Amino acid sequence: MTDHPKKERTFVAVKPDGVQRSLIGEIIKRFERVGLKLVALKLTVVDEAHIRAHYAQLEKRIQDILVNYMTSGPVVAMVWEGAHAVKLVRKLVGKTEPHSSDVGTIRGDFTLDSYEMSDAESRAVRNLIHASGNVEEATFEIAHWFKPDEITNYKLVQESILYDVNLDGILE
Repeated sequence: MTDHPKKERTFVAVKPDGVQRSLIGEIIKRFERVGLKLVALKLTVVDEAHIRAHYAQLEKRIQDILVNYMTSGPVVAMVWEGAHAVKLVRKLVGKTEPHSSDVGTIRGDFTLDSYEMSDAESRAVRNLIHASGNVEEATFEIAHWFKPDEITNYKLVQESILYDVNLDGILE
């Protein structure tokens, strides 16, 4: 990854509830529509050790709940690239608690879970998607979920519109 903001990368995972609700395409569409570029994608069933390492900073009780949730079915792991990718993805995803998320965000539009409901049932909040919280976290998570050769470097035609300083080459 270079230091230029247009090359910033972030990690996103559609969690088992998002996969089961057939929201993968809708989620990908929202990131593509804003101009982000998908550079890695895989459908996988993760094991306990992988999830514990991913959430190593959290206390064991929360990890236990997340292990149960994240290993309950397939997960779609992705790496997205583009200007300010981390903050942009977090904005599109919405707050961690779907109940508090704004309408127009992925969580605000597609789920209604709350901390109150998850606490009452001693389970994780079903919030459809994980998104890295900052660039450092994204760097760790990308390396944790993907080998370097699983990430593709390529150009999209739309990048000349999004990033070309003078829009050179548009007219023939």
